[in-house]
Amino acid sequence: MSRILILLISLFPSLVFAEVDSGDTAWILTSTALVLFMTLPGLALFYSGLVRAKNVLSVLMQCFAIACLVSILWLVFVYGLAFGNGGETLNKIVGLGNIMLSDVGLDTENGTIPEILFFMFQMTFAIITPALVVGGFAERMKFSSVLWFTALWLTLVYAPVCHWVWGGGWLGDIGFLDFAGGSVVHINAGVAAIVAAIVLGNRRGFPGTPMTPHNMAITVAGASMLWVGWFGFNAGSAVSAGSNAGMAMAVTHISAAAGSLAWMVCEWYKSGKPTVLGIVTGMVAGLGTITPASGFVGPVGGLVIGISAGVVCYFATQYIKRVLKIDDSLDVFPVHGVGGILGCLLTAVFYSNSFGGLYEGEEVYSITSQLGTQAVGVIATVVWCAVATFFILKLVDIIVGLRVDEDEETEGLDIVLHNERGYDI
Repeated sequence: MSRILILLISLFPSLVFAEVDSGDTAWILTSTALVLFMTLPGLALFYSGLVRAKNVLSVLMQCFAIACLVSILWLVFVYGLAFGNGGETLNKIVGLGNIMLSDVGLDTENGTIPEILFFMFQMTFAIITPALVVGGFAERMKFSSVLWFTALWLTLVYAPVCHWVWGGGWLGDIGFLDFAGGSVVHINAGVAAIVAAIVLGNRRGFPGTPMTPHNMAITVAGASMLWVGWFGFNAGSAVSAGSNAGMAMAVTHISAAAGSLAWMVCEWYKSGKPTVLGIVTGMVAGLGTITPASGFVGPVGGLVIGISAGVVCYFATQYIKRVLKIDDSLDVFPVHGVGGILGCLLTAVFYSNSFGGLYEGEEVYSITSQLGTQAVGVIATVVWCAVATFFILKLVDIIVGLRVDEDEETEGLDIVLHNERGYDI
């Protein structure tokens, strides 16, 4: 028997000592599909229902094209920037190598899953982040500009921040906690969206002309898909099928429900009536805010974070639109940006065992110390994203121009840019 075992080891070492776990692999395969489902069709429908009927196809087109463009760029070089090894000099800032997945083969592993699957899972995060930014400039940006902006922003903003947090960069080294993308996805997308809204300027007629969603049924359908897909987003970030994924899924659901109800109550109190738009937006706020904390907190943390998200993001939305009068068309910054910042900071509080958190370190946990670390990560992400996004937009404006002219905006982007209409009535 021992001779047979020795022979097997010598002939098939990869089979005998394989580290790939079939359960983990199956879960991440599922999570990858769920996160892509968040963008197509989830976010695409959510956003397209929120714009006016004359621009519904333009938003669908932008989300679809971004998914295609990011997929190719992720393969060619961006995955290497985010998760490659930049060597002793650059690795704290950005990765290098893995051009066209040159270092990834059938038997290459990342923990307990194949690396090609990790590549695909992380690709879906890279897809949804610039797609979220679409909400900041909806109904007024040229399609060609969207493509240029996406390519440059993915390379210069998303990839470096992703590397800082998850790829072996400096934020991960100092202990910054971001389980599933509070900074990498939500702060990045929110800050980019509001910078784009400021640089492009308000839509024609804003804020005096009502610009109500044209189809709330489509928006609710998309929001429901986002809720389901978010389980892959957060629970999948455990990169395993164990108890961490189960807890992440539970707190994600609790926070989404709490965020919905908290937003609904605020709106009901302020305006006298609860709206469908309010309850689904509160859900997205709850999901975005729990994202950085989802693998570090327990159910109580999920509940408090969700309630906080609904209240804080509701008032942030009112302030941005009514006081500052910035036309962040689909409220990306007050929901995702503010939610991401709030979630990153609250992670430091509810990670503590005293609040039902999952901290298991040997040293006594210091909320104050971790809060300082979280603040550093938040500030670094906001500053880098804001500055880089501003210069990218200015560069794209020089190359192809950013905005359609007033007559084209009035007619609608569907017919002007794509020669199609969303509804043949």
